[in-house]
Amino acid sequence: MAERSQYEELARQLSAIGAVKREMARGLPADCPPASAAVLMLLSKHGEMRTSRLAELMAIDMSVTSRHVTHVADRGWIDRHPDPQDGRSRLLRISESGERFLDELSTQTVELLAAHLRDWNDEDVAHLNSLLSRLRTSFGDCRSRGGPPHDTTATASH
Repeated sequence: MAERSQYEELARQLSAIGAVKREMARGLPADCPPASAAVLMLLSKHGEMRTSRLAELMAIDMSVTSRHVTHVADRGWIDRHPDPQDGRSRLLRISESGERFLDELSTQTVELLAAHLRDWNDEDVAHLNSLLSRLRTSFGDCRSRGGPPHDTTATASH
């Protein structure tokens, strides 16, 4: 087990990740806030689902999720239709234009990371990916199994 000072430094580093996320979010188009990109990414990854499942995956409140869903639906990036098993519910799915838009966002995100990490070698990037994946696993990946509500500022990359 690491010493307490190591965990204190890790806490500081994780807190500072917010600046990285904000910088990445600045690269998103004005009509696509980070949560909208997250909606598209999750629908692309997990397929058709109810808003309640999307809220669970995003780990945010249903009312907040509904606002994000309305935002992306108004832009034609997702389709909503009645759930055949429960007519009161609606199913969400990413549209073709949403997939194209998400592909553009993903390309922009990859290019931004490549530009900022241009002096990193492949092994360093792979090591960071491995450690971040391990960190998420240690905490439980709330995006794959739900988790406590919090705000999400994910950027698109899939």
